Amino acid sequence: MQIEECILGRRSIRSFRPGRVPDELILTGLQLASAAPSAGNTQEREYIVVRDRAQKERLMKAALGQRAILESDVTVAFCGDLDRISSRYGKRGREFYFLQDVAAAVQNFLLYIHSQGLGAVWIGAFNDSEVSRILCLPDHIIPVALVPVGIPGEVPRTPPRRDLKEMLHWEKWTD
Repeated sequence: MQIEECILGRRSIRSFRPGRVPDELILTGLQLASAAPSAGNTQEREYIVVRDRAQKERLMKAALGQRAILESDVTVAFCGDLDRISSRYGKRGREFYFLQDVAAAVQNFLLYIHSQGLGAVWIGAFNDSEVSRILCLPDHIIPVALVPVGIPGEVPRTPPRRDLKEMLHWEKWTD
């Protein structure tokens, strides 16, 4: 699959068919996620892989009832290590850079998962403190995204996209 095809063909998959996603695919996806850029090469990303149904059910409740978590074979929690980023970048790292770095890792992971014929969705709507409690995260590890992965149970249509001309500005902001 060419990179353009992978990027343009990826969709948020919220419904999954039964079936196991091999550990090797998850591990390769996380290895590729870890290849994403990070501020000053701090690599402050941490991953929690969840297969246990009861644990996924708790995460689903903390994520405002988003059933994709429960229906998925595996859900990966993408987290950032505030101690690791702040030791180099202080407040700016804690408030901003760690989010960029984890987001870049999530995108790499999503693209790899799609390239393997699997489906996934990026979930950012959840109760942070509840997810942290469920996953037993220490205070300096912050959950950024939950990504359910499985065999796609749907083929979503292509959503409308803003035209590049509406978003593109050269040299400075223009109306």
